[in-house]
Amino acid sequence: MNVGLLTGGGDCPGLNAVIRAVVRRISNAGGHCLGIIEGWRGLVRNLTTPLSVEQTDDIVGLGGTILGSSRTNPYKNPETDLIALRENFGALRLDALVVIGGDDTLGVAVRLYNDFQLPVVGIPKTIDNDLALADFSFGFDTAINVVTEAVDRLRTTALSHRRIMVVETMGRNAGWIACFAGMAVGADYILVPEVPIDLPHLVGVLTRRRAAGKKCGLVIVAEGAKFRLFRFLVRASRDLWAFLLGEGRFPRH
Repeated sequence: MNVGLLTGGGDCPGLNAVIRAVVRRISNAGGHCLGIIEGWRGLVRNLTTPLSVEQTDDIVGLGGTILGSSRTNPYKNPETDLIALRENFGALRLDALVVIGGDDTLGVAVRLYNDFQLPVVGIPKTIDNDLALADFSFGFDTAINVVTEAVDRLRTTALSHRRIMVVETMGRNAGWIACFAGMAVGADYILVPEVPIDLPHLVGVLTRRRAAGKKCGLVIVAEGAKFRLFRFLVRASRDLWAFLLGEGRFPRH
């Protein structure tokens, strides 16, 4: 059994750990792994490297991907790249191809299977944890730790200057990073895409906590968080700025 392995798209924590796991699994089953360099570009240009258990045993702690990556999409140049990819797939005598990537990379994998029945296995790469039927995606835990560390550093500035810090996290249309990181740092308020933003409630919470003696505030907002209505957004934004720039400013002592 000869199995190809490639990584595509943006880098993500845990990629090398996944590469190591795939190589060990294939090796234990009596097969061989062939690394495809720089994602789909490597399969188009026939750039490969052998992968063995010995070569991948110590890569767990390394960031990025030892195979390199690219955003090459062979379907953008089907007359050249797609033909070369199929020819190289056959020349390499691959029994299967394991593809580690996000929406774009796995989108190509799906089309290759649907169009040409190439034996492809996809491993989703997303720090956003936006996967059904899975508890956690690889890279998600690292993302939480990075946000937590960053917010812990901001907290001292917020406390020193009596400020409200608003921290935006990644996550696309899922609020997992904001939710978990917000709970970890003890944020005053967390905004996620799954729940429309209620700005009056947010302002009310911050106001009550200021009145109770808290000298700073932390708001964690996921990049995909949305307001219910644009008209409401305009009115509520005006109220929020009035709060932050006027009476809502924490007193200096």
